[in-house]
Amino acid sequence: MRKLFKRIRESGRDENFLSMVENIEVLASKALSLAMILVILIAIIDLFFYLLFFLENHLFISSIGKFNKTLFTTFGLFLNILIALEILENITAYLRKHVVQVELVIVTSLIAVARKIILLNLKTTTGTHVIGLGVSILALSISYWIVRKSNSRKS
Repeated sequence: MRKLFKRIRESGRDENFLSMVENIEVLASKALSLAMILVILIAIIDLFFYLLFFLENHLFISSIGKFNKTLFTTFGLFLNILIALEILENITAYLRKHVVQVELVIVTSLIAVARKIILLNLKTTTGTHVIGLGVSILALSISYWIVRKSNSRKS
């Protein structure tokens, strides 16, 4: 505890304080990476058991048309894992460069909105919801284009 108070007193100097903040950021990023890896592994195991159950009960036994309904659930599980992998990529990119990479964040957002559109149930979705998703895709696409264009000029 004394070491902590001593470190806080010494942190009065800007470079010491910034160094301490950076160490905490790195530690938090590493903890988030480990937690995200755990989430991804659990999601993959869940997907594996879902597919086993799906193949056993729906593919061979179920009636016609039931396959398509469960197919959307399967797509959703795959896309969830893909989004989690993108978030892990965001965290590891931050650990490498200590900068949030806006392009990766936008791509992750586009994947999340695309997942929502792929799994969209048009019977229960309102028109304003569809318009909102369309506006989100348009805004994210324009943002991605702007970031890509500015990144290509820097290279």
